[in-house]
Amino acid sequence: MNMLDLIIKKKKGLSLSKEEIEYMISSYTAGKIPDYQMSAMLMAICFSGMDDRETADLTMAMTDSGDRLDLKRIDGIKVDKHSTGGVGDKVTLIAAPVAASLGVPVAKMSGRGLGFTGGTIDKLESIPGFRTGISEEEFIRNVNTDGISIMAQTAELAPADKALYALRDVTGTVDSIPLIASSIMSKKIASGSDAIVLDVTVGSGAFMKTEEEARKLASCMVRIGKLADLPTRALITDMDEPLGSLIGNSLEVIEAIEVLKGQGHEDTREVSFEIASQMLIAGGKASDREEALRMIGDCISDGRALKTFRQFIADQGGDPHVTEDLSLLPKARIEEKINSEKDGYVEKIHCDMVGNTVKILGGGRQVKGEEIDPAVGVKLLKKKGEQVRKGEVLAYLYANDENKLKEAQKLIAGAFVIGEEQPERGPLILDIID
Repeated sequence: MNMLDLIIKKKKGLSLSKEEIEYMISSYTAGKIPDYQMSAMLMAICFSGMDDRETADLTMAMTDSGDRLDLKRIDGIKVDKHSTGGVGDKVTLIAAPVAASLGVPVAKMSGRGLGFTGGTIDKLESIPGFRTGISEEEFIRNVNTDGISIMAQTAELAPADKALYALRDVTGTVDSIPLIASSIMSKKIASGSDAIVLDVTVGSGAFMKTEEEARKLASCMVRIGKLADLPTRALITDMDEPLGSLIGNSLEVIEAIEVLKGQGHEDTREVSFEIASQMLIAGGKASDREEALRMIGDCISDGRALKTFRQFIADQGGDPHVTEDLSLLPKARIEEKINSEKDGYVEKIHCDMVGNTVKILGGGRQVKGEEIDPAVGVKLLKKKGEQVRKGEVLAYLYANDENKLKEAQKLIAGAFVIGEEQPERGPLILDIID
């Protein structure tokens, strides 16, 4: 086969065969196809698209480019959960221990954040002593013992995806549904779970900006799961304003602990419990949503979910006392108020601006591998639809650098839109696709 012929074929809008896709991925991973040719192919895919069969074949070729995690030594239906990212998205820290406390094994590989979307691994590593770089043996042992373990993604799983993503990031070829879907699903399939629950976020703080785009992506990934004989369901959730009231790595751990104690912000509870309910259904522990939500309410009220989270922290080297003493988590030395400049109602909070504020403060990465400050972030005191008075505090900024704080203040001030009319709040769960 010849890569140039395949580029021309896709440029013309024709479908690539399974053998052609496998050749392309295996040769590129082995270094036999240069970046400039793969870049041309990625651009051709962006313009011409891929059908369901092509997307599934691409996913499986990427999955087979490296190792697969063997979870057969873990009893029960293992359920993985993945989010397409957002601002204040601490759902995994809540839904995973909830599901585990109710008998669903959660063996999850997670990633770090890039840009203003925080990564689960970064949040967990803000807990003193917590280790995410654990061995496969320890990973499996922890799931068998506690029902849950979360580790950083390894280089051996779906290496083709890692190489392609780095190329897409610098060639303007990120925004293609077949490429996004195959990237996510190749890692999920290689991770070895028996079922997947996807949280596809949509809005200004998400990668997918419209509900139509989110629905296409969710449907595509669910179809890939079906073709791979991997039960997959996807929730489409609103990310047009930050989830919860705390945004930043250690701050989001705090809010997760609050929710596991039966407190926390209402929208964080709603989305987290909806995701957890779908995990219970996928894991065969609940027959429907109503039963699942009752079970979740019980495990929160009797402390089982918090106990599972505490043991999970301890078994991965973290200090479990953070669940009782939040002062043990990293804390910023500077606290700055952001006040409303007029009376009215919070009409909108620009989610991306809040996320970028945290990034400016040092809580997110400009480039992969950059060190982050786990203590910095934003606390929202007002959310969409709430009334405010001139001079009232809208938010707090937490910082460790005066210069970064000044830049962040300019951005966060424009994130709040104050209007005269009280807006209606839309639903947080827009759809469930299975």
